[in-house]
Amino acid sequence: MPAAGGIVSGASGREYPGKLTGNVLVTCVVGAMGGLIFGYDIGISGGVTSMPSFLRRFFPSVYEKQQGEKITNQYCQYDSETLTLFTSSLYLAALLSSLVASTVTRRWGRKRSMLFGGILFCAGALLNGFAEHVWMLIVGRIFLGFGIGFTNQSVPLFLSEMAPYKYRGALNIGFQLSITIGILVASVLNYFFAKIKGGWGWRLSLGGAVVPALIVTVGSLILPDTPNSMIERGEREAAKAELKRIRGVDNVDDEFEDLVAASEESRRVEHPWLNLLQRKYRPQLTMAILIPFFQQLTGINVIMFYAPVLFNTLGFENDASLMSAVITGLFNVGATWVSIFAVDKAGRRVLFLEGGTQMLICQIVVASAIGAKFGVNGNPGELPKWYAGIVVAFICTYVAGFAWSWGPLGWLVPSEIFPLEIRSAAQSVNVSVNMFFTFVVAQVFLSMLCHMKFGLFLFFAFFVLVMSIYIYIFLPETKGIPIEEMSMVWKKHWYWSRFVGDDDILKGGIEMGGDGPTPKLV
Repeated sequence: MPAAGGIVSGASGREYPGKLTGNVLVTCVVGAMGGLIFGYDIGISGGVTSMPSFLRRFFPSVYEKQQGEKITNQYCQYDSETLTLFTSSLYLAALLSSLVASTVTRRWGRKRSMLFGGILFCAGALLNGFAEHVWMLIVGRIFLGFGIGFTNQSVPLFLSEMAPYKYRGALNIGFQLSITIGILVASVLNYFFAKIKGGWGWRLSLGGAVVPALIVTVGSLILPDTPNSMIERGEREAAKAELKRIRGVDNVDDEFEDLVAASEESRRVEHPWLNLLQRKYRPQLTMAILIPFFQQLTGINVIMFYAPVLFNTLGFENDASLMSAVITGLFNVGATWVSIFAVDKAGRRVLFLEGGTQMLICQIVVASAIGAKFGVNGNPGELPKWYAGIVVAFICTYVAGFAWSWGPLGWLVPSEIFPLEIRSAAQSVNVSVNMFFTFVVAQVFLSMLCHMKFGLFLFFAFFVLVMSIYIYIFLPETKGIPIEEMSMVWKKHWYWSRFVGDDDILKGGIEMGGDGPTPKLV
């Protein structure tokens, strides 16, 4: 095995007492609701862009193609720069706001960042719901993006810091579960709103984003902040009381001392962004860049953004394409539950590799099926129901593979590997890379579908193969390791150990291990 095995004890040689209390469970469930706004937007975008009434009002050239007045190729019926700008502008805004969110999260706490995200998303939802012109849609999407940038930066950190380390994986994946629920709810609403007579159902779809925005906003007001964040801001007594409450025990001295030591080390860092470039943080920085990069190149957002559009392109009618999106959404939610129960038992690497293999096979099959019927000219003629069933079945299997691997782990692993002194800055890098490549994929997908045709699925299959090899070789197992002691994982890895010296372990605060015995590998 090229990667390090699991570590039995932390670098300090002690395990923190504590249990999965009702307090921490409720806190993490409410906190994870931050994923709803991201998921709702992903699900709603593709749905409204397949509604004829929406296209006729804002994108008439696409509507004309869809109605067959100018159509020559099924692959190209949705190829419109303005339409892709409507979808992708949000992610460029999220990229920019995540950089600002780093400072807010570090100085004023995780929950304050979540509050800003909810308010900005609410403003964008209202602007979109009442839109009369394309520019109103675009500006609304930018506000939505600002909101997502704040919540995606703060929520994974909030969950990782609140959860007991033995249950960190399952509770952190609550964020991804909320994303999948948001996608499913949006798909169901699109299906019913598209049936409203008068063609104004799209307003309800877009304006409905106010609901998850209010859930996040209210949730952030009632949630406590994390002990890590309180200590960073000098509120040590409150932090210790909160730590006792969420751990369900009075003896939290070991964990509290480790958090204080990590915070003191963090305070010595005047420029966390420059600090990221230090050699000893090379493993974390590499993962913060490559994991979100690979996550977007699985092709999942092509499916989730444009599921109704994609199914419509494959010959499904409007209602059928929206229902197919609902079906994929159900698989997405169900498979995420698999990850919740398996991640802290099977480990991160097993899920990454199994999911990658499953996605690779499905993408090759879907590419072959589409190529066989549509060819390169994009005119399939009459599509039999059995063919449509095969395509939907393999797309659902692909979605399931993503939902228990790269979907949740793409957020979990980066959020749990950063030491406190670079945590907010590194998470901003993670979110920024994620949003940048989400923007790129959303912006070029419809044009790539038009030009690459069924080869687009092979394009993403290639990257799934590359990322699976990368995980197998370079990612060590991180399950069951306290965040404050994660550096020993890199020190014991066959490759990353060259960047993490003994001095870094000893001088990195208690996060690096203190004076306790070296952990053994299994």
